[in-house]
Amino acid sequence: MTYEQILLSAIFVPITGAFLVPLAGRVSRFLRNGLSLVLILFSFSCSLVLLPHVFSGQPVFFSYVLPLGLDFVFVADKLAVFMSLVSTLISSVIIFYSFGYISHYENQNEYYCMVVLFLGAMVGLVFSANLIFLYLFWEITAVTSWRLIGFFRERKQVLKADKAFLVTVFGALLMLLGFVQIYQQTGTFVLTHAALPNVAVVLILCGILSKSATLPFHTWLPDAGVAPSPVTALLHAAILVKIGVYVYARLFISSYSIDVFWQTAVPVIAAASALVSAGAALVETDLKRLIAYSTVSQIGFIFFGLAIGNEMALVGGLLYILMHGLAKAGLFLCAGIVEQNAKTKNITELGGLMTTMPKTAISFLLCAFSVMGIPPFGGFFSKYMVFSGAIEAGQVWISLVFLIGAFMTILYLFRVFNMVFLGESKGHEAKEQDSSMVFSVVLLAILSLVGGILIAFPSMLAHDTAVQMLAKVIP
Repeated sequence: MTYEQILLSAIFVPITGAFLVPLAGRVSRFLRNGLSLVLILFSFSCSLVLLPHVFSGQPVFFSYVLPLGLDFVFVADKLAVFMSLVSTLISSVIIFYSFGYISHYENQNEYYCMVVLFLGAMVGLVFSANLIFLYLFWEITAVTSWRLIGFFRERKQVLKADKAFLVTVFGALLMLLGFVQIYQQTGTFVLTHAALPNVAVVLILCGILSKSATLPFHTWLPDAGVAPSPVTALLHAAILVKIGVYVYARLFISSYSIDVFWQTAVPVIAAASALVSAGAALVETDLKRLIAYSTVSQIGFIFFGLAIGNEMALVGGLLYILMHGLAKAGLFLCAGIVEQNAKTKNITELGGLMTTMPKTAISFLLCAFSVMGIPPFGGFFSKYMVFSGAIEAGQVWISLVFLIGAFMTILYLFRVFNMVFLGESKGHEAKEQDSSMVFSVVLLAILSLVGGILIAFPSMLAHDTAVQMLAKVIP
């Protein structure tokens, strides 16, 4: 296969294969589950094959000319391959975890179909070099996440899913208006170099912030905790909310030029979002809502790193996309084990689970250490680089706000661990029953630690990606 064929396969094999998943489910649940995992691992393998070629300085480019500026253009450059690897790696672990978690529920065929379709759309989005196709894949992720958030089909779940769908789709429509303005200015929807007017930047930012659940569009994310835990891990920690930060990096750093005003405005928005959501996490008692508020807060750190505009902060922001995805997915999956076995998400009703669920407890703690930024975990190096880059850029006051947010992160995660896993038991006979679920959280915890110990390799990838982005290299 040529590299162009590998690029297209990474996108369209999972997208087309997703529609075969329900048919496989009619034959056997083992066939359906295996097919779902194979499709995601195939996309991961394609990204892995592209990695050495692309990072050697040879991006892969595919183009098919269509009328009205709708050229079918995909580009595998360093940023796209980095994001694709992160998404497919974490998704593979979450799918494996789902084998145990979802096995008790109905609608399993639809669940696996939507998960695989979502991932295919995500990969298509990161490789898209045409704004219209980027928008198309963006909206596919909205539809699939809507179905997944409302997986249990009760009125409460459906309303929360509707809220998430409406907020993100409304933001996407505003973003589309921004894309139209770009077309009017440049005459093409294909990514190019141009200075964007502030109106277009505001419209696109509305879409980015709504998808990434950043203040003031953040409220849908904690509500989406009604979804199954692998869904919250997949959509709201590992992938969905990262779509916004990816598009910010793709459009406003590696492609178009924007006013320097946004290098201050975006960090201010991110700082407010990080602080408000961290405060909410400090008082929240629902385990999954608490972790969701933590996600909103940590996304602020990523935006902070990307928006600063220098190499150090950008490397830290990119690294934190990976490290946060690994650790936060682990926290959500640990919460799923607790919820499914203890039959409650209320942390005030839990306690003493360290004795009956030791592997889950240790995995939760290790993942929490990474999110807190405790050395030698991957989250520490990511946050350190973001802060270093921010101070280098003169953003001292905003850095202090984020430092307060980092301290609050330590407080609320230790509070959760203490209330859920330490202390006296509240009478719950919760035990670690499913080996696939336990294996998944242990693996993510180990990766969070190993990612920090072996930080040289991911930081090298992030550094090369940052250099390409700052040079605004478009194949």
